[in-house]
Amino acid sequence: MNQLRNYAVARSLFSARDLEAAVRTLGFVQLDPIRAPARAQDLILRHRVSGYRAGDLEKHYPLLPLVEEHLHVYGVLPRDSLRLLHPRPVRDPWHVEREHPRLAKRILAHVGKHGPTHPRDLQKALGMARVINGWGGESIATTRMLEVLHYRGRLRIARRDKGVKVYDLAHAVPKPLAAAERTAKLLDLVLHLYAPLPERSLRELAAIVTRTSLPGANAAKVVEGLIEGDRIRHAMVGGVTYVWPASEEVQVEPHDNVRLLAPFDPIVWDRRRFELFWGWAYRFEAYTPPAKRRLGYYALPLLWRDEVVGWANAALVGGALEVETGYVGKRPRDAAFRRELDAEIQRMSAFLGAQVGKVIAR
Repeated sequence: MNQLRNYAVARSLFSARDLEAAVRTLGFVQLDPIRAPARAQDLILRHRVSGYRAGDLEKHYPLLPLVEEHLHVYGVLPRDSLRLLHPRPVRDPWHVEREHPRLAKRILAHVGKHGPTHPRDLQKALGMARVINGWGGESIATTRMLEVLHYRGRLRIARRDKGVKVYDLAHAVPKPLAAAERTAKLLDLVLHLYAPLPERSLRELAAIVTRTSLPGANAAKVVEGLIEGDRIRHAMVGGVTYVWPASEEVQVEPHDNVRLLAPFDPIVWDRRRFELFWGWAYRFEAYTPPAKRRLGYYALPLLWRDEVVGWANAALVGGALEVETGYVGKRPRDAAFRRELDAEIQRMSAFLGAQVGKVIAR
């Protein structure tokens, strides 16, 4: 187990590189709108991009060959990965097309004529017709149709304007791959992102990504083929079968430092693996009623070498970064941990452009 845990940490926390190269190396970076003290994508990339500052992805995205897309969750990936996701089946969960059958054509014509378009400008041009959303309330029809057209690969996200998606016509997608090849490459992508992964988790991810992009594919059969082939290695540890790319070396040493990880960082994303590796349950509690939170609104897993020993809640207060840490067991008492925790808080402060404030341990 120690060897797998070391491998999981070391392979994901690769040497810092430039932004495009880091996204390409990971294969996918999850996006999340909550900023506490920064958005998840920024918290993920700061460990892997040299000199990264909060907001750099949004700032540089328009100039890079990256796309926002839905894989198993919503995020950013290299543009050349689009051929794994498209063409997608027609999907309109809000029935906006049924209620406004000419709206898609009107939107595409408007964006084609005017270029990158903010949803607000589209509403002014085409009106504020509404549709019933998935929660029983009303949504603006143009906003929903923009999402439908993006999902189908007809539109792309050109940039963000204060966090709001600005849409443009999509880039041409190369000739689609055969369904079997697309499925295998999609599974390669998620396995590379999260390896070493419990086989059960890989099967669940396979079902999600194929349901989104290839609903007719037999994900279970493809997983069997990969495991029986020579592209994936597997081993049973503690009664659990783990899988990882056959091209990678498992014999690695853990990093001798502290990292405050995003709730959706690849190291901690799979909660099943988290509990198997570190023996406790990490939960994302932003949507949990305050009285029922155990860790905090946006608790950041606290990684020390190859052990997640606790968590931290970080906040900007008056321009200074305040950090409160909590621990699963006893707080590590050695001087090396204290030194590395201080260094990580300094790095977090620089990333946020903030001063170092109070540090509270509980």
